[in-house]
Amino acid sequence: MSNNASNVSVGKPKASGGIYSAAITETAPTDATTALAATFKGLGYVSDAGLTNTIETSSEKITEWGGDTVLTVRTSRDETFKFTFIETNADVLKEVYGQSNVTVTEETGDIAVLHNAAELDQRLYVFEIAMTGKRVKRIVVPLAKVDEVGDVVYAAGEPIGYEVTLATSPDAAGNTAYEYIAAVV
Repeated sequence: MSNNASNVSVGKPKASGGIYSAAITETAPTDATTALAATFKGLGYVSDAGLTNTIETSSEKITEWGGDTVLTVRTSRDETFKFTFIETNADVLKEVYGQSNVTVTEETGDIAVLHNAAELDQRLYVFEIAMTGKRVKRIVVPLAKVDEVGDVVYAAGEPIGYEVTLATSPDAAGNTAYEYIAAVV
């Protein structure tokens, strides 16, 4: 296969939003372009550092009596997604602190957040990415939860950010994520 510059792309969030979440009981999308169900919550702006997907693997080498490696066996695989929310709204705070730890007073819109050691729920995440060349990518993570929360810094001239790392778990089919790419007109 020869080089093809049209396959080189950058990714940014779609104009309608880049990160969505829903309960794991919702139906996950299976393509790049079908509209998401209304049950998926758009989580607002993310910092210009974007989205980082990391896959770490470990393996063990098995050697024979003479010292030659005769087999390499994968012993672990870990996939994470990392990003920083820069909007402070109830949906973002529920992802960071837990669905049941955030309440909103309907009449006023006031938000109350509990900080505690309660285990966070697994969620279904969808990342919507606009690529160059009139293409879109959708990454569907069927089972993930916020595993790490970075420092929340309050400083003049800087947005309040909620840096999170999502830890994935394999679904019933053994997959931690699905990627779909499509051309758009």
